[in-house]
Formats: sequence, structure tokens, C-alpha cells
Amino acid sequence: MEIFDQSGVIPFRKYKGKIEILLVTTRKGNWTIPKGIIEDNHTPQESALKESVEEAGVWGIVSDNIVGTYKYKKWGGTCSVKVYTMDVTKVFKKWEEDHFRERLWVPLDKAVEMIKKKKLNKIILKTFTNKTLSKKKKHNDK
Repeated sequence: MEIFDQSGVIPFRKYKGKIEILLVTTRKGNWTIPKGIIEDNHTPQESALKESVEEAGVWGIVSDNIVGTYKYKKWGGTCSVKVYTMDVTKVFKKWEEDHFRERLWVPLDKAVEMIKKKKLNKIILKTFTNKTLSKKKKHNDK
């Protein structure tokens, strides 16, 4: 089975003293973070920043360190995603994929409810809080 190396960012901002995450819709309408294939001539962070501009219309400061990794099935193989945080410094009114992607700023707890990928939720919670998913949330996520 083929492995596709990807990178993505968790775009965040502080709003009224609390962290908010920017989510985008997938082509199937699910909520996720901006991510994509790591291009040969880019570092994982550069590729993730490029994807955030294309998919979410945001620019910012990408962390140097990976905050987590997760995998999912796509294209008949497995995508392996390196995740970074990105402190958003610019939000564009129009962006490349705005004709088929929605974006939405949400509080951390709402982001975890909206994202279906359990591993990504764990990465978000671990990165921005000391919380972990409750047993109830894990059970409901199956």
C-alpha cells in the first residue's frame, strides 16, 4: 500500500482571551484542518503554510516542531500527516478554494466536536490544553 506524506496546520488565534481554531471543509463536507502532500521543493512547514493559504485563505507563523501525526485512508493508500500549529497573522477575504470550501473559527471544544478524526482531536487537545478526550467522547466517536 502506498504512503502519501502530508503536512498540515492547526490555524489558531486568540479571540476575547481564548484560543480559536480555524477549520475547513473537505470536498465531502467534513470539517478538518488545512493539509496536503509535502511537495519535493518544500519543507513540511512550507507545504503546510501553502495549503493553509489555498484551502483556508489564511497566512501565519508555522511552528518549527511537529505537534502530532495521524493517518487516514485516501487514494487507495494511506496518508501520513505531520501536524504543526500556525499562529494566524492574515486572513484573506478571497482564496483559491473558496468556491468549494467553507472555513469557520471555532472554540477548542467545538472544534473537537466537529472533527471526526479522533487522532486529530487528541492532537488539538494535547497541544492547546491539558485535557484529553473523555471516555464518553471516545465511545461516541466510533
